[in-house]
Amino acid sequence: MKPKCTHLGEARILQTTRHYREDCARLGEPWVHLRLCLSCGHAGCCDSSPNRHASKHFLATDHTLARSIEPGETWIWCYRDNIVASEIET
Repeated sequence: MKPKCTHLGEARILQTTRHYREDCARLGEPWVHLRLCLSCGHAGCCDSSPNRHASKHFLATDHTLARSIEPGETWIWCYRDNIVASEIET
């Protein structure tokens, strides 16, 4: 049986107009992909990026859910369960 995320009810913010990572841009650092915190709207870079801001945000805040804000990607990641929790309805 596939594990299920029980944290989807914690999602508060599902959309954003941000398409850049503010901290990376300020530092002049590159990023690979962006992730949106579904608790507070923080846009962080993925773990393939040098600074891994999305994971660092989870560790600092315990905000469990993040979604990809890359074009064509609709998945939500649950940091607590370490699984893809859901797909966003488009």
